[in-house]
Amino acid sequence: MSADVIKKDAHETAAIHEAFEHAFCIGADHPALPGHFPGHPLVPGVILLEQVATALRAWRGQRLGRVVDAKFVAPLLPAEAALVRLMPAAAERLRFEIFRGDTLLARGTIEAAA
Repeated sequence: MSADVIKKDAHETAAIHEAFEHAFCIGADHPALPGHFPGHPLVPGVILLEQVATALRAWRGQRLGRVVDAKFVAPLLPAEAALVRLMPAAAERLRFEIFRGDTLLARGTIEAAA
């Protein structure tokens, strides 16, 4: 899928729902996994935040400037499907939530780079 299609879809999603969703799956071969709990790999929080940044770029064409707060409440295992949801918040901030199915994995607040 081209970047133009992603941006068009993101714009349409934002206009309709005032939110944006980005599905992702971190493969079992990701280079960050072997060192993150050998024998029982978990997707590191920084990789989840990278997906938040990817969603922000797709939705608004902006880079992630700052993670204001983040709470990780459940683990994501390699090869599990997940979803980032971004929503506008007060004062130029955005809220994010990351889900595996109906299970909340993480939530927080971000700011785009100036």
